Amino acid sequence: MHNSQSSSKRFLDIIGELQLLIKEQGIQYGDKLPSERHLAEQLQVGRAAVREALRSMELLGLIETRRGEGTFLSDFKKHQLVEVLSTFIMQQARSIQDVVETRKIHERAAITNVAENEELRALPVWKGMQVKLHEEEAIFLREDVIRETIIATENRLSLKIWFLLKQYSGVAFEVPILVEDEKVVVSSLLDELIAGDTQQALARYSQWMERVEEERREIE
Repeated sequence: MHNSQSSSKRFLDIIGELQLLIKEQGIQYGDKLPSERHLAEQLQVGRAAVREALRSMELLGLIETRRGEGTFLSDFKKHQLVEVLSTFIMQQARSIQDVVETRKIHERAAITNVAENEELRALPVWKGMQVKLHEEEAIFLREDVIRETIIATENRLSLKIWFLLKQYSGVAFEVPILVEDEKVVVSSLLDELIAGDTQQALARYSQWMERVEEERREIE
């Protein structure tokens, strides 16, 4: 699992370095953070790596981006979630598999909640995703399906935890769905979600995840 572990450690390194930089520069809650370019220079990493770390921190509620103003530090106590999960991941021998299973608990729960709620099943986002899934020019990522399903449940804590677990699980979620047979499975998942068939929706989800995780096993 060299690739997923090194990716996780790089992510943790940047988060830790950002925390140290914030402390050293005396940045307080509500203060503006240095620009992405300056952070990349100070941390001696690529801007893409800094951008991903900042995006992760924002989704976790640790920082806040204000359009036209910049990025600002939120309540630092929220770092407890990051620290607990980070420590677990770095110290436990079988942590990656545990993270994968925990991530899937959140994903299954979201699918179940949507499938069993008539109002959530009727949201236009599902049919919109089906259309986008089959548009040749559209960029439809794997994570779009899961993220929107969790968002639909309005469980913000689950979304934050899921996003962090996704970072560490080594699964390639941030790639477009391009292969036809994967499109068929995801489309079937959305069909079952709309129809409210929880059992079949979860079966299609399991089929999809087996395919996605097989890619991870091939590079371990």
